[in-house]
Amino acid sequence: MSGNAEAQARLATPAPFSRVSARPDGRILRTRNALGDALIQLMQERPFDAITVQQVLDRANVSRATFYAHFRDKDDLFLSDVEDFLDTMGTLLNRRGAPRTRLAPVEELFAHIADVPGIQAAIKASGKGPDIRELGTGCFARSIEQRLVAAGVTLPIPELRGTAHALAGALLSLLDWWLRLDNRLPPKEVDVLFHRLAWSGIPRAARPAQR
Repeated sequence: MSGNAEAQARLATPAPFSRVSARPDGRILRTRNALGDALIQLMQERPFDAITVQQVLDRANVSRATFYAHFRDKDDLFLSDVEDFLDTMGTLLNRRGAPRTRLAPVEELFAHIADVPGIQAAIKASGKGPDIRELGTGCFARSIEQRLVAAGVTLPIPELRGTAHALAGALLSLLDWWLRLDNRLPPKEVDVLFHRLAWSGIPRAARPAQR
């Protein structure tokens, strides 16, 4: 079996110990969104460590019992909100039917981040950067692996997984670099840069016949 066929078969099989859950109903989703939005708003007003769960509840107009039915504490709420956002970004290209040559939604991610400068500062001040980076690496590695397979890249599974992980790390490093620029490149140009680098690192023999 070729590396691509093996990868297709593996992606069709749930990973061991993976947690499969039904999509939350509308009421639960609205509650979770309200809590997440409240925390993000508060993070732009005061240090993360100074925010209390009660302040989040008051801002979201949600009861304490409801909060603890979904989250352990404010850290759990924050990371859950980040993970939801990353999952949405990770599946964006598939949902939009983007060309298979696009491996990650660089343009969309960078454009979104550029639109919320207050969030950037709040996250940096919160000290949650390493946690977000870990979540982002895992999320984008999974989605990039799926995009590589869909694009017809033929690599043995370990090499395919390593490539996806390396590209996810490169994406986040590129984001760090881009955020430090005084005159930032347009997100579309960064997208072109990322994909040029990504495809140049894939052996020619493993690439699809036509890209």
